[in-house]
Amino acid sequence: MALGPRLDIRQTQSLVMTPQLQQAIKLLALSNLEIETFIGEALDANPLLELGEAPAAPVPDAVPDGRRTTLESSPVDQLIGEGRGDEDRPLDIDASALDRDRDTGDSAFEGEARSTGGGEAPALDEHGAGEETLAAHLHAQVGACSRDAGTVFVARALIDRLDETGYLPTPLATVAEELGLAVPEVEAALALVQSLDPTGVGARNLAECIALQAREADRYDPAMARLIDNLELVARGEFARLKRMCGVDDEDFAEMLAELRGYDPKPGLRFGGGGGEAVVPDVLVTPRGDGGWNVAINQATLPRLLVNRSYYLEMRGACTDKAARGWLSEKLADANWLLKALDQRQKTILKVAGEIVTRQEGFFRHGVAHLKPLTLRAVAEAIGMHESTVSRVTSNKYLHCERGTFELKYFFTSGVASADGDGAVSAEAVKAAIRQLIEAEDPKAILSDDTLVDLLKDKGFELARRTVAKYREAIGLGSSVQRRRQKALAGIR
Repeated sequence: MALGPRLDIRQTQSLVMTPQLQQAIKLLALSNLEIETFIGEALDANPLLELGEAPAAPVPDAVPDGRRTTLESSPVDQLIGEGRGDEDRPLDIDASALDRDRDTGDSAFEGEARSTGGGEAPALDEHGAGEETLAAHLHAQVGACSRDAGTVFVARALIDRLDETGYLPTPLATVAEELGLAVPEVEAALALVQSLDPTGVGARNLAECIALQAREADRYDPAMARLIDNLELVARGEFARLKRMCGVDDEDFAEMLAELRGYDPKPGLRFGGGGGEAVVPDVLVTPRGDGGWNVAINQATLPRLLVNRSYYLEMRGACTDKAARGWLSEKLADANWLLKALDQRQKTILKVAGEIVTRQEGFFRHGVAHLKPLTLRAVAEAIGMHESTVSRVTSNKYLHCERGTFELKYFFTSGVASADGDGAVSAEAVKAAIRQLIEAEDPKAILSDDTLVDLLKDKGFELARRTVAKYREAIGLGSSVQRRRQKALAGIR
């Protein structure tokens, strides 16, 4: 066999992520306030870009398919290029190109998005590698601490209202009115928040914060309760009066004071900033007179970006060097693409928000009790986009309506397909069923995950074994081997 150099021709297909596509993907995941910062950096880097005047009144666009939701947006002014032909129209970024990884050609979120049609919503993008905020810490816990999806939803709304110290400054009656609920339902959600780590968060005043920590330490006896109810006397140093009120001697009172000083009056400060920052909505939802809804981008936080065409022509006329002309053309192309990408981002956000409002209309009209299971896939299929695009759009974005301000991902409540194919049920209902089955199991016949799958199927829940195991672990229940040992020990005692 002869060895030697030769030339071969091969034809292959590959997807290359250009810098412009990477920029478009990045813009999708940014909030309006982050877009404002991004635009500020772009203005410094590109002399052809400038800020325009405040945007005009929103122009309504009808939603296809006869839906009763109006999307409102202000067109992006594009004074670009040599003329105003087809090249100046907003670019429809190829959704498949945005959704695929540069090297593999697969969806960057495919591992999360491959749930069944009624499966649990995929996890959304996680942002920031800095110090964890109080809100993020609490949100990470709340989902596994309750079997009631409605209570979890209200608890998340309360978490977003906590200040940086971990206190709840908003009266419960106000929260109940905004969410369309009864005060006892909000109180149940507050109890859930107050059960989270760190102990003391969700308190409405200092006494409640200290009392929560005393209960956690199993030190909230009648004497300690009186001491906590009279913290103003502690601050004034009226110890003799406090000892009489608490009915304790000097030694017990000294121990109580030492215990009191060991509690954290501001538990939220253990975490990074951001938990108490005011949330600025990216999308505004308002009711229409005909019973529909207006969905609009919050233009107050979205700068109006323009390309200064006259300055471009002036600079081009003064450019005699070929390299200078090339640089100017590059800046014009960058400005052109940025405006098109911003316009596409705005349209995509409005499409997603409009579909969410359509799917969750019961929530906007009647409150949390009417929130429906919703997945990224359902919204993506309805608007003709990929799940990862919807995931990026809903990440770090907030929607404001008459019931308050909510993160877009809140509306993607967990759900699983029912065994008879008739709609979907909440994942929280599945967790409750798993808990009920395990609590009722015979200590001599511990249920395996495979057995739980069969029993849940009889109840109308179609689940894989690994999904059952995930839900079981999420509610703090051990495996069949662990439960067998625990119940055997309990029987010995």
